[in-house]
Formats: sequence, structure tokens, C-alpha cells
Amino acid sequence: MLETCLHHRRVFLVAFFAVCVGSLAILIPWLGQDFFPNVDSGTFKLHMRAPTGMRIEETANLCDQVERSIRGQIPAREIHNVIDNIGLPYSGINLSYSNSAPVGTSDADILVTLSASHHPTDEYIHQLRLTLPKQFPGVSFAFLPADMTGQILNFGLPAPIDVQIVGNDLEGNQLYADTLLSKLKYVTGTADLRIQQPFDQPYLRMRIERTKAEELGFSAHDIAQNLLVSLSGSFQTSPTFWVDPKNRVSYQIATQTPQYRTDTLQDLQNIPVTGTDPNAPPSLMASLVSVQRGAGMAVVSHYNVAPVIDIFGAAAGRDLGAVAGDINKIIDATRQQLPRGSRVVVRGQVQTMRSSYIGLLAGLAFSLVLVYLLIVVNFQSWLDPFIMISAFPAALAGIAWFLFLTHTTLSVPALMGAIMCMGVATSNSILVVSFATEKIAEGKDSISAALEAGFTRFRPVLMTALAMIIGMVPMALGLGDGGEQNAPLGRAVIGGLLFATVSTLFFVPAFFSLLQGSRQHPAQTGN
Repeated sequence: MLETCLHHRRVFLVAFFAVCVGSLAILIPWLGQDFFPNVDSGTFKLHMRAPTGMRIEETANLCDQVERSIRGQIPAREIHNVIDNIGLPYSGINLSYSNSAPVGTSDADILVTLSASHHPTDEYIHQLRLTLPKQFPGVSFAFLPADMTGQILNFGLPAPIDVQIVGNDLEGNQLYADTLLSKLKYVTGTADLRIQQPFDQPYLRMRIERTKAEELGFSAHDIAQNLLVSLSGSFQTSPTFWVDPKNRVSYQIATQTPQYRTDTLQDLQNIPVTGTDPNAPPSLMASLVSVQRGAGMAVVSHYNVAPVIDIFGAAAGRDLGAVAGDINKIIDATRQQLPRGSRVVVRGQVQTMRSSYIGLLAGLAFSLVLVYLLIVVNFQSWLDPFIMISAFPAALAGIAWFLFLTHTTLSVPALMGAIMCMGVATSNSILVVSFATEKIAEGKDSISAALEAGFTRFRPVLMTALAMIIGMVPMALGLGDGGEQNAPLGRAVIGGLLFATVSTLFFVPAFFSLLQGSRQHPAQTGN
């Protein structure tokens, strides 16, 4: 076969190179792009948001109903445990470590852990995405990363896609966010799209009657201080500690009105008010303030000081790169509807994925240049190293084909495997080209030297490539817990080496014979 290729080397070289380049041009758009592969950890976290302002006991009751629905759709033998986390975390420290971004008592997280012998978790997530919104209208559901890998890849965000509307005009940004969300829902592959900041949180606005307060001897600070202590406790404004004389332990002491005494609007109006003026008579809150009902933002978010509105979402059944591409097209088409001074930025895992791809592709290109220059220094030639790295297009085409046939998207592990593959492909080409160069120095013509090099180095090339390929098979199969994470790396190495080995045994000798055929060597001149 090599002899036939050498005798028709021009046609073979053009056809082989065209196939490699054509494969890359055709297959790469179909591969799709992901940051890291999804891992089936046997757990999933469901974030539930009830109507804004719902009391926490009602949210707990709703969680029980959702939990019963989940247990009805997943076999009991496959459920290990279910844990509900309702409302805001008690401590600010716990809130900072939460990745579900709760905003009030209407939020809840339901963590479901499956048994060891369970069906694919993604199937249950897809089924629950379809059934839960129908069973509980008015309640929004979103599936958050439950495993540590997914949480790290999102860098603390509750979703891999974060479309931020940045600007000071919150009302205008809200209208634009609603319009953008209605269009993003039609993007194929999107799931769990929602606006993070609710604008319908019920409020009681207590306006101080300043004339009455001044006549009675109270300041606005006195009224606000009494209301704060009654509802939130005194520890924020006047921390007090008591040291137990027996065990010498310091305890925090806070004064607060019992919650059962502030359940109604009348209870709030009956809060006693005392001031710093000793001549001011004790009064009730009702005589000093007027109460109005209203609605507003449940949470105010900032990014680099600027106010933002977040549209969170995830990709399901489609690669993250394609979903992000469609989202960017919609954003570009609606950018003119933005209020003056506002802008839209796509952050989250999408932004990190793009920067990682740029870095890895630059690393791949740099590795090719570095390998070439290193061989130039060792062989003291510019042409021979160029022949040695000529197997790279075939290796890249093999990576694309193997990822395409195994339904594996491009990802950071796959690009790392591509970089690893280049080293082995280069070492095999060095075996062939160095041997052929020695034969030419002995006086043989380029075709004979290339044929003998391909024949003699056949076994060493196969042994080197097969050792790496066989070693990567267990990783490429993705077996075991979390095996999906490293499977693209093994598949990229296997596919690249399969095509690179063929290129080393056929394309490299043919390319060598073509470039070396017109060169004059000292041994040949002497003969």
C-alpha cells in the first residue's frame, strides 16, 4: 500500500490532505461545545420558588406536596433520601456558601439523593421538568448543580447561563428583561429560564407623620429604632453579652418582640414607642405613622457596583455553545430596546468556557510551534521538522471524527487530549523521517528511502500508538462514578492517534519523498 501511495504521491497527498481539512470543516460545527461534560452523580437539587411573599409555613406545606409528587414519579427503591431546605439560611455565612440564590421565605431547595442502582438522573430531571409546572401552577422550578463538580464549574452561580441587564434604570431594565425572557424561552435546548430578582414582593410602607412626632417629642430615629428592635432584635444596634460566672462562657443577649405578637397589621400598629426625650409621653406606632401597602423588589443585586437583573438558565439536550450562540443572536436583535445607559452581558459558565477555549486553542497552536522549533534545533534542519509535523492535520481530523462518532462534544478535556495526542504523533513521525534521512545520506533515492523507512519503522510506530490507545480505552469508556468527566480526553487521544498513525505510515513518507526528491545530497553527487 505504501509503495502504491509513493508512486502516485501527488494525487495521494492532495486527496489525503483534502479529506483531513474537509473533515475538520464539516464536523467541527456539528460537534458542539461544552465547558465540561455532565456527570451523573446520582443526586439532583430542585429549586422551588412559590409566589413572592408566601409565608414560610405555607412554603413548607408546598414542599411536602412537591416531595410527594417526586416520590410518585421516581420508584421508591431508587430514592435514598430527600432533604428540604426552606427559606433563607439563618446566618449570612451560610447564605454566602449557598449556590441556589434564595431571596425570601417563598424559596426552597429540595435535594434528592438516588440509590446506587438508579436509572440515569437526566431522565428523571427531564420528566420532572415536564410534570411539576403542570401540577403546581404559579410555582417556578429550576434544577441546580447538586454535585461539587457542577457547582465549581458555575463559580457559585445557580445556573451555567447568566444574562445580566446592567444599568441604573431598574424599571426600564425590568421591562426589557421580561421581553428578552419571553424570546429566550423559544431557544431550542434552554431550560429553567427565570428572572432572579422578583419585582412583586409585598411591602408595608410606614410613613412617619413628622408633625405629630415632633409635637409629641419623638424623632424619626426614635420611631425607626423601636420598630427595628421589635421586629429584628436589639443585637444589631446595641450588642449585649452576659458572662456566666460558673463556666465563664459569654452569651449574646437580644431583646425582640415575640413573633406571635406581631402577626397582624394591628399588632404592628400597637408597638409601643419610647424616645430619648424624657418629657415625651409613651405612644403607640399607630399614632405616629401611616401604613400603606405596596410592592417592590425582593432582592437588589449589584455587579461591580452597578445594579443588575439576572436571567438564569441552563442547557438541556443541546450543547452549551449552540444555546449561547442563539441567545447572543436574540440579544443583538433586541439591543435597541435597551433603556439609555443600560447594557446586556452574558456571563456564567459561557464566559468561562470561551476564555478557556481561547487559552487551550492558543496552547495547542503554541505546542505545534514549540515542537517544530525543538526538532529544528535537534536536527539542524528546517525541512525535516516540517515533514515530521505534517501528521498534525490527520490527528486533528481523527479527533473530530472520533468525537463525532461517539456523540461527544468539544470540551476542555477533549482539547487537553488533543494537546497530548500531538506529542505521540510527532514522536512516531520522527522515527520514520529520521530513518529515511539516514538512507538518503547513504545514497538512496527519496522514494526508496521513504519505502524502506515505512517498512522498517512499521512495528515501532504501531507499538507506540497502540500502547497509548489501549491505555486510553478504559478512560474513553467513561465507566465508574464520574467517568464521564474524563471520557472526552481518552476519546480525543484515541481518535487522533488512529488517524495520526495512518498519516505517519503513508502520508509522511509520501510527503518526504516529494520534498526530498528535488534536493541534492553529497552522497548522491559523489556517485
